[in-house]
Amino acid sequence: MQNVKTELIVNENSRLLTAAEFQSLADVPPEVEWFANIENANTRRAYKIDVRDFMTFAGIHQAEEFRLVKRSHLIAWRKQLETRTLEAATVRRKLSAVASLFDHLCECNAVPFNPADGVKRPNQGANEGKSPALGDQQAKAILEAPSPDTLKGVRDRAILSTLLFHGLRRAELCSLSVGDMESRRGVMHFRVLGKGGKIRFVPVHPHSSQRISEYLERSGHGDKLDNALFRPVKNPSGTLEKAMTGHGIYKDVVRKYARALGLDASAVCVHGLRATAATNALDHEADIAKVQEWLGHASISTTRLYDRRKSKPEDSPTFKVSY
Repeated sequence: MQNVKTELIVNENSRLLTAAEFQSLADVPPEVEWFANIENANTRRAYKIDVRDFMTFAGIHQAEEFRLVKRSHLIAWRKQLETRTLEAATVRRKLSAVASLFDHLCECNAVPFNPADGVKRPNQGANEGKSPALGDQQAKAILEAPSPDTLKGVRDRAILSTLLFHGLRRAELCSLSVGDMESRRGVMHFRVLGKGGKIRFVPVHPHSSQRISEYLERSGHGDKLDNALFRPVKNPSGTLEKAMTGHGIYKDVVRKYARALGLDASAVCVHGLRATAATNALDHEADIAKVQEWLGHASISTTRLYDRRKSKPEDSPTFKVSY
């Protein structure tokens, strides 16, 4: 026992935290701890806005005041959100953000129950996501839209192929490095960094493999494994090693070619290409559980939002009517 006690003694000169720093961290409110523990920057930004929205509504000024919140406060907030003509998905997200906070507070024994439990969330539009999917002919057209004769065109052809054949999120595409293409069991895979820091391996479609090979051969950075896979072709700073931004992918690639094809640019987005890929896979008898894993969804209910098979115009009874 004495040896154990001796091993547990920390030399004051070797500790990295001072006693004051240790105590200050121990005093961090669980409300602040919850927020700091959200790894995804986009989720953290959205949840920060949503929680601040609720704090403004409820008149909360200190983190500790969350412990006074009752279910009636959240029901009143939901009614106020509905009067602001927000999308149903936005209202659900805002309620989910506050519910997630209270789940954490319950785990920390800071509150006895989650007041968000039992607060009904709007169902309108819950069975289908709002990002539109392209038809097969539209998808084929946008894949061929970039010029095969310029570096930018060859790069954009590779980007669009990667999006439409693999259903990657915009951030996932941007985070790919050259070294993230690796062989597994004799098949090339993308090593994809998804939400929550989760890694998944997605087999590379031959169409994309060919286009990426053409792009890397032309760009000359195929042997630089730590470089971003998809890089700018020009940059005012002169540095081309950094990855393209998500905004750049949307504005300079997806939206650009959608406009050139005469598609409604406001209805075409990177998320729409993700929905297109998922719907096409399901159309060709892919198992929805496999599609869930492929897209990196935690819940299969989220995957169902990407399934546009039931909303295909050509299958509508409208076109079955004959007089």
